Amino acid sequence: MGDIIKDESINMKLLLTSGGLTNPTIEHALSKLINIPNTETNVVFIPTAANIEEGDKEWLLYNYLELKKQSYRFIDIVDISALPQDIWLPRLKKANAIFVGGGNTYYLMAWLKKSGLSKLFPELLKTRVYVGISAGSILVTPSLQLSTSPKKCAEKIYPIDGDAGLGLVNFQIRPHLNNKHFPKLTIDYIQQAIKEISDPVYAIDDNTAVLVNENNIEVASEGLWKKFSKNNS
Repeated sequence: MGDIIKDESINMKLLLTSGGLTNPTIEHALSKLINIPNTETNVVFIPTAANIEEGDKEWLLYNYLELKKQSYRFIDIVDISALPQDIWLPRLKKANAIFVGGGNTYYLMAWLKKSGLSKLFPELLKTRVYVGISAGSILVTPSLQLSTSPKKCAEKIYPIDGDAGLGLVNFQIRPHLNNKHFPKLTIDYIQQAIKEISDPVYAIDDNTAVLVNENNIEVASEGLWKKFSKNNS
């Protein structure tokens, strides 16, 4: 099992991952947040960010398979870009955990705003756990500026004014540290990229998650990660 390291405080329940439920330490961290047996847990997965991505979607299939292994009561898949709010909102309300998958971060933000989900999340998450995967993790931070996603496709869906994220947490996430598909994303590269960022930044690999449990932040990891801040770069 990986280390679990206590940190500062935020009042919400979120599990922010790079690659999803990739190891037992992350699975245990999510179980800790949901706090009911998996067989009684209802899950909704929002795959919208992946819609705009071309090529092999093997990574998305892995996310689905990871969920299937958990023996949840049910797993619903809800694409907010394909359904009106009066259909997708009741389905989200049935969930104990809302998974928001990876893909293009700006495209995902555009659909959250267009659909109205961006305004509904704070109320929904009072009684539900948010699980982010890659773009889904970056989304809840103060800024999307650490995303590698292009903005152009998002602007066709909804006007994107700047790089603002949902701001549900007071730190930023840079997923896919040392991932072979993102060869530039090394510790040295990230350290240079965040020089102008005042928020704390968690650089995490695909075997790491940042766990926000009401008044505590912890890192659950079987891999590599590093926290950067202005006072400790």
